[in-house]
Amino acid sequence: MPGDRPAVLVPVANPETAERLLDTAIDLARDRDLSILVLTVVEVPMQLPLERAREAMDVESEEAVVTDARDLAAEAGVPATGRLRFGRDVAGGVVSVAEREEVEAILVGWRGRPRRREVVLGSYIDEILSEAPCDVLVKRIDRASDAVDSILVPVAGGPHTEYAAEVAGSIAREHGARVELVTVVGDEDEERMAEARELLTQTSAALGAVESVEETVLVGDVVSEIVERGRERGHDVTVLGATRGGFLRRVLVGDVPEAIARESEGAVIMARRGRRVVALWKRLRNRLPV
Repeated sequence: MPGDRPAVLVPVANPETAERLLDTAIDLARDRDLSILVLTVVEVPMQLPLERAREAMDVESEEAVVTDARDLAAEAGVPATGRLRFGRDVAGGVVSVAEREEVEAILVGWRGRPRRREVVLGSYIDEILSEAPCDVLVKRIDRASDAVDSILVPVAGGPHTEYAAEVAGSIAREHGARVELVTVVGDEDEERMAEARELLTQTSAALGAVESVEETVLVGDVVSEIVERGRERGHDVTVLGATRGGFLRRVLVGDVPEAIARESEGAVIMARRGRRVVALWKRLRNRLPV
C-alpha cells in the first residue's frame, strides 16, 4: 500500500461506475488517512491456465479503467495503486486481495436491479459480503452522484449501524454536510420513544465531529417512513447498516436495508462491519470475556 497505509479496496469494471465509487472512496480515504487500491478482476475461462492468462487475453480496456481510476484518486490527493488480477471469478479475486493486503474496507457497486430468489444483491456482491475479512460497503451506482449537502442515517442499533454512522461522518466532514439520524418506532408509547431517543444519542457519538446533527424519531412503517423522510428533506445520501443477523447468505443485508436501498431516490450506501468486530461487539454487549 502507498506509504504503508491501510486501503479502501475498490473493485471497478467500467469508467462510469468507477468514478461513482471513487467519489466515496476518496471521501473515506481523506478523512481516515487511508490509501485506495483500485482492482479489476479479469475472469479467466477454465480451459485457460491462470499463468497464461495475461499473454492470451486482451486486457487493454481493463488496464485503462484501472489506470484512470487510480489517477482520479491521485489527483484528489489520495495515495492510490491499481492492480489487474486474473481469476476464475470476480468475488474470489476480490476476497483474495483483501486477505493478502492490509485492506480496511471493500467498496463495491450495486445497480439496484430486481432481486432474484437465489441472490440478495447480486451473486458476486453476496459472496463478498459473506467471505470478506474486512468491512464492506455497497453503494448503489445506477444514479449519478451530485453535491452532498445532507446525509440520512437510519438507526437500528448494533455494530453495522455504528459503522454506517462512522462512514456518514467521514462523508459529512469532507463535504461540510449536515446529518440526520432517524429511527422508527411502531407507536408513540412513552417508554419506546424514550428508548429510541437514547439510541439516537448513543449513535451520534459514532459520527465524530460534524457541523450539524439532527436526531428524529418517526412513527410508522420502517421502510416507508425512512424513504419518505429522505424525499421530504432532500437528503443527497442515505447511509444505513446491514441487518443485525449473522453472516448467512440469506441475511447478508436484510430485508429492511435492502428495501430502503431500492426505493430511496438519492445515493445509498449499505455498511457491513467486518466479522471480527461484530464478534467483539457481541461479546462486549453480553459482558463476556474477550
